[in-house]
Amino acid sequence: MIKSEWILCPICGNKTRIQLRENTILMNYPLYCPKCKQETLIEAKQFHVTIIKKDVQKKEGYKKNE
Repeated sequence: MIKSEWILCPICGNKTRIQLRENTILMNYPLYCPKCKQETLIEAKQFHVTIIKKDVQKKEGYKKNE
């Protein structure tokens, strides 16, 4: 059986909605945390997660051009 683990948010430490398996490789993956509502760019290989960049995208309100 293939072992799997949840990815934890690098900012708040809570569980995200993404699960890793032993053979999963992620490169430049935008990890979103539903609790702190932050997005972080990560890489993952063999359960080792590396942070590339924090706060990739901040949500901005829609601006209507008039």
